[in-house]
Amino acid sequence: MRIKIRFSYLLAVWMTAAVAGWMATGDIIVGGRADAEGGAEPPAVRNGADEKPFRVRVSTFEAQTRRATLEIRGRTEADAKVEVRTETSGKVAERHVREGSRVETGDLLCRIDTGAREAKVLESKARLAQAKLDYDAATQLSSKGYATETRVAALKAALDAATAGLHEAEIELERTEVRAPIAGVVESKMAEVGSMLSAGQICATLVNADPLLTIGQVSEADISKLTPGLEAQVSLVTGETVTGTIRYISPTADPETRTFRIEIEISNPDGHLRDGVTAFASVALDSLQAHFMSPGILTLNDAGEIGVRAVDGDNRVYFHPTRILGAERDGVWVGGLPERVRIITVGQDYVRDGQTVEAVDMAAASGEAQS
Repeated sequence: MRIKIRFSYLLAVWMTAAVAGWMATGDIIVGGRADAEGGAEPPAVRNGADEKPFRVRVSTFEAQTRRATLEIRGRTEADAKVEVRTETSGKVAERHVREGSRVETGDLLCRIDTGAREAKVLESKARLAQAKLDYDAATQLSSKGYATETRVAALKAALDAATAGLHEAEIELERTEVRAPIAGVVESKMAEVGSMLSAGQICATLVNADPLLTIGQVSEADISKLTPGLEAQVSLVTGETVTGTIRYISPTADPETRTFRIEIEISNPDGHLRDGVTAFASVALDSLQAHFMSPGILTLNDAGEIGVRAVDGDNRVYFHPTRILGAERDGVWVGGLPERVRIITVGQDYVRDGQTVEAVDMAAASGEAQS
């Protein structure tokens, strides 16, 4: 049988034999390099010889004294707000003040109808007088031997009971006069004349707004910056700006918000500042050294820390962690840096710690651009 061999197979065998023969001769040509002496070096060698340090732009930052402030949002609140309640029941016979009236401690607010209370006092006085006569007579008879000590003791007990009864009747009569326990302004609607009040019902509500308090909440991260006695500037939505002093800081945080209650005391002798108004307090904190810069200069290291990349005297790159102290319209205040530091402002994300770079001062770069 005759077998036909395709031409493509013969061509493949011939090419394989030719390549094998060429490789056996040992003549290999390296691309990109001349065979003659003094020829060009390979690209890798040429690139390594011409490589220069990475160019970055730097600027020198110096620490400044920063007077930080803590902003607190809150509301105003009267120092004292008392609901004056009756201690006895009866019909309101008189009202001596009205809503908005200013009263002093002890002023009469309203009077409850005395009813039979005055008669009860007179009856108690008569009983006391009779008990005193009986006791005095028994005492004289006992001194002469005509009355026993037991009878004298019994009459003494009756005298004491009559004295206590009179005192109780007088107190009940005094309770018909409802007086102001504090100085302040009558706030809520008072009980009307002729209305029936039970013991414990409200006759009037008094508000003492001097001093006035600003109540706010401070986060657990900032509470350690405050101490009682610090001065605060308080701005009210009604337009007034006043000065106050921190008088109270809560020792425990709200379990839900993790914030602490603070009270800022404001003098309000004429009562023109009102209770329940939204307020914004600004507390000046201790001064410290900090650097002011654009937030675009900040970067992150491999550990996720926020900071800046700077260069030392030998133009070696190093990372310096920072903490943000506050923000303003044109930049941020950061702390934790040396007093004077050369910070990379352009190219900080393309270099690594320990790398030597070509640092171009920003002022010098600006001069070159102008020329």
